[in-house]
Amino acid sequence: METALYLPVKAFLESLGYAAKGEIGGCDVLAVRDGEPPVLVICELKQRFNLELVLQGVDRAGACDEVWLAARVSARGAGRESDARFRNLCRRLGFGLLGVSDTDMVEVIVSPEAPQPRREPKRRSRLLAEYRKRRGDPALGGSTRVPQMTAYRQQALLCAAALQAGPQRRRDLAAAVPEAPKILQHNVYGWFDRVERGVYTLTDQGRAALERWPQQGAGTSPPA
Repeated sequence: METALYLPVKAFLESLGYAAKGEIGGCDVLAVRDGEPPVLVICELKQRFNLELVLQGVDRAGACDEVWLAARVSARGAGRESDARFRNLCRRLGFGLLGVSDTDMVEVIVSPEAPQPRREPKRRSRLLAEYRKRRGDPALGGSTRVPQMTAYRQQALLCAAALQAGPQRRRDLAAAVPEAPKILQHNVYGWFDRVERGVYTLTDQGRAALERWPQQGAGTSPPA
């Protein structure tokens, strides 16, 4: 699975001075290096180098400064990474290629070229905002068919943990979770129930969520 590539690739990007997190805005890996402006790198993961991986990179290019494509390298040297046409295509697109061995060694096959023009500043801003709001790195890059631990879900879990003790007012929860009034009112996950104006309690769905994602207590971050 692609998730097996995440930690080696994350470690590689961090060795270059980036801080990396998985599954941000649909990107397998988003790495950020602080500065003015910050440098954003998106890395997409696949078990093998193929056209779908390149197309994912094309889709991401407008929202970041660099695109890296990472996949397992063929032990027999018969993979796409050995095809000069494939490497030249990625060079023309300005994409970097990372090969991950069976022992999780990461090799730079192609270095990314000059930064791509920023054609999607709003998308870039959304990715950076989600990256900064998310506590820790709770999602393995490459995860599919599972609920993603977004910054919003983390905040909702903090509200749910606080309500375990009993009904509370929105404004009281806002001291520890600034987004609490909006989260309780919108109730996206069905975890909360309004018992009277401005006062909320926890539903059975909310208790089930806390069993799935246990919290150490209100005001603490969910485990990464």
